[in-house]
Amino acid sequence: MYAQTVIMRCTGRGRKRLKRLTCCGELIRASMRRNMARNIRRAGWGRVCKQIGQLLKAHIGVEVLFVDCGGWDSHVNEGGVQGQLSNLLRDLGQGLAAFHDDMGDRMQDIVVVTMSESGARRKRTAIAGRDHGHANCMFVMGGDVKGGARVWARGRGLADHQLNEGRDLALTTDFRFVLGEILSKRNGVSDLNAVFPGFENNPRRFAGLIRG
Repeated sequence: MYAQTVIMRCTGRGRKRLKRLTCCGELIRASMRRNMARNIRRAGWGRVCKQIGQLLKAHIGVEVLFVDCGGWDSHVNEGGVQGQLSNLLRDLGQGLAAFHDDMGDRMQDIVVVTMSESGARRKRTAIAGRDHGHANCMFVMGGDVKGGARVWARGRGLADHQLNEGRDLALTTDFRFVLGEILSKRNGVSDLNAVFPGFENNPRRFAGLIRG
């Protein structure tokens, strides 16, 4: 799905910059704080967070980065406070926290968004897991995020009559409004239709997560 995009972005000037990044690798690694490196290694996907930090510190003109954090299909034995879901959430939180600490003042120029391709049912299955659902949540953090980190919700509740088809969280905010606001206010994208074709990304429907 993403292979073609990666190849297209790594031609010409991009390849020269990547070559420059390779030459600067040792300097970047030497600049990482010891306490951050120790904390980030504890997270299951911390190595990826570390590599992102290296890319950003190299000042090679990176504007958008995509990272896949898999393993969230907990259809069986999801667990509670202890279990596979809580382990994934802990790893995600530790990785993001370590990345935030590593970036330091650079976070003023960075916005991090987490999102999922699917939600989860409200009720567990007979085998202590959850099937795919309708809506989910997004986390946003960064220097331009109001408050630095924001919990913003417009949920309808968990009662049966408030759920989508009586079983899933109801969708209240399209993810394209969240990403559209960030791209518009942070990246200066004036034509959001080029990013989300056919979607009316009206600024009046932005959540107001980003300053500006």
